[in-house]
Amino acid sequence: MVSIHPSAIIDASAQLAPDVLVGPNCVIGRNVSIDSGTVLSANVIIEANVTIGRNNRFFSNTVIGSVPQMLDWDKAREGGRVAIGHGNAFREQVTVHASMHPDGTTTIGNNSLFMVAVHIGHDSKLGDQIVLTNLVQLAGHCRLEDGVWISGLVGVHQFVTVGKWCFSSGHTSIACDVPPFMVVSGSYPTKIRGVNTRGMKRAGLDAQQQQAIAAAYRQLYRKKQGTLLSRAQALAEQGDLDENVQAIVESIEKSSQHRFGRYLEVFRS
Repeated sequence: MVSIHPSAIIDASAQLAPDVLVGPNCVIGRNVSIDSGTVLSANVIIEANVTIGRNNRFFSNTVIGSVPQMLDWDKAREGGRVAIGHGNAFREQVTVHASMHPDGTTTIGNNSLFMVAVHIGHDSKLGDQIVLTNLVQLAGHCRLEDGVWISGLVGVHQFVTVGKWCFSSGHTSIACDVPPFMVVSGSYPTKIRGVNTRGMKRAGLDAQQQQAIAAAYRQLYRKKQGTLLSRAQALAEQGDLDENVQAIVESIEKSSQHRFGRYLEVFRS
């Protein structure tokens, strides 16, 4: 049966699976759904309109589903939703904000780790097997693909896309899109520094796939002739690309559509 500490406050409309554990001083708002195996430690707040999958762990003082941090936000206005998959860990003081649109959703996938004081801004979309280290800050409308690993004290600009199985070193400022499998570091300018070899292994890529990505990196980032876009286009013209190399090329082509290299800005209304 559900184990709920007497000090917890749970809205009557909330739906909790039979084995959910709710610790002291937790607050669960209306229209919240929590699936089996999920544990809420002390002082966890789950705001309205949040869906949580199986086997998630929320450590003390996490806040999920608050409205966006916007200066012109009307206190009478209700935000959208948060949807969280399965098997994630949200460490102490993690915050996840709901969509700014009533019919929108901030989405988090499966099997990710969000360390102390991570912030995930409104309308962001996160894939699976992501690691965000202490104090990583995602602005609104960010997209993190599967396997992204971001080290501590990194800030990610709104509308930025970080491609699958990328790695970012600590203290980096990510203000433009990062192609899949890359290592990025630095601040103003932020630079692609190499290929994320550990990420490729975590992704289960075989030796041939890893070699194809390494060769593409050398052609794209080590050659000096032309622009990055022109080098990506030249690589695409070779044809019969490895699917992961194709993903890198497409990322560069998309990000070039915006003057600051943030493809999702194209869809800003």
